[in-house]
Amino acid sequence: MIAFVSGPVAALAPTTAVVEVGGVGMAVQCTPNTIAGLRIGQEARLATSLVVREDSLTLYGFADDDERQVFELLQTASGVGPRLAQAMLGVHSPDALRLAVATGDEKALTAVPGIGKKGAQKLLLELKDKLGAPLGTSGLVGAQRAVASGPAPWTEQLSAALIGLGYASREAEDAVAAVTPQAEAAIAAGGTAPVPQLLRAALQTLNRSR
Repeated sequence: MIAFVSGPVAALAPTTAVVEVGGVGMAVQCTPNTIAGLRIGQEARLATSLVVREDSLTLYGFADDDERQVFELLQTASGVGPRLAQAMLGVHSPDALRLAVATGDEKALTAVPGIGKKGAQKLLLELKDKLGAPLGTSGLVGAQRAVASGPAPWTEQLSAALIGLGYASREAEDAVAAVTPQAEAAIAAGGTAPVPQLLRAALQTLNRSR
């Protein structure tokens, strides 16, 4: 397997970069975001994944090893080939995909061309235990700890969880305000604010506003 390519960028196209490696031009399929970070004539290092077919050898390139790993994990789901996996990474970062799967966010997956509602539901089930929690800031694990810890009011717990996932304080405040009626209804019915469910609802609100 070719783990990475490193060298000057010889050419760029909307979905392809040509990197000169030892006098050989390696054509690498990349997402638009990865292409945007490259410049002709400048040195580049791309993590790569070689996809072998009966009639072709295709090299896919990524900004880092984490992106490549998610690309390969996505393909363990039925119906996901390298092109769809790359399309998913073209729309969402690795952490955004982890968060979508961890919270059951169908809408995030249907934002990817080629994925419908039923396909999104199937992917959420198949990928649930494969991608893991987000790696950024505190990640979803940190958010869940914030939800579970201490006697803090539900608003503080929810806000801390959202900030732990990388959202700005103002975004967190707006999301808390959006789910407040749901929390108040639960409390009025004689229960407590269901913070884990409120976290999922708040994340959906934030996704819609972006």
